Amino acid sequence: MEKIIIATKNQGKIKEFQEMFGPKVEVKSLFDMEVKDIEETGETFKENAVIKAEAIVNAYHLPAIADDSGLEIDALHGRPGVYSARYAGEDKNDENNITKVLEELKQVPESDRSARFVCVMAAAFPGKETKTYRGTCEGQIAYSKKGTEGFGYDPIFFLPEKNATMAELSSEEKNAISHRHHALQKLVQNWNYIYG
Repeated sequence: MEKIIIATKNQGKIKEFQEMFGPKVEVKSLFDMEVKDIEETGETFKENAVIKAEAIVNAYHLPAIADDSGLEIDALHGRPGVYSARYAGEDKNDENNITKVLEELKQVPESDRSARFVCVMAAAFPGKETKTYRGTCEGQIAYSKKGTEGFGYDPIFFLPEKNATMAELSSEEKNAISHRHHALQKLVQNWNYIYG
């Protein structure tokens, strides 16, 4: 049986990958490995994803998939970007991050509040070139929080076509349109090529 390591401790991501690969592949995660925290020193989502994936490959000589994701707001010149998780300070705090974004956009009209969630996945293999896949989900920043589902910036990320924030969608609805889903779809479509 083939093994692949997913560089995450997110149970939802682990389950998603296991369903994707099916019974022929044994999916391992960072819960199964003795891995020190991998420092994300890149300046882009792509760089951070590659750093994480290649660190796992170098340590265990097994295929690895890692992703980096975050929120880009056009009126803030792409911020918070790679700093999304710690935008309001070193301690990860969703509420503080949301408060900071809403404060920075207080005077910005609805027409200029465009934003996107971005996810870049890196697939790394022993002795092969690492491949990356980018997915996005377009929307805009709401004026206030709505919804209780999801995490991070979901309560202020408004999807005009759904007339709802990401936090007002069920996990199934969110997973079908998310930035992670789009990146994963590209990776799956190329899996035989990159693994073969």
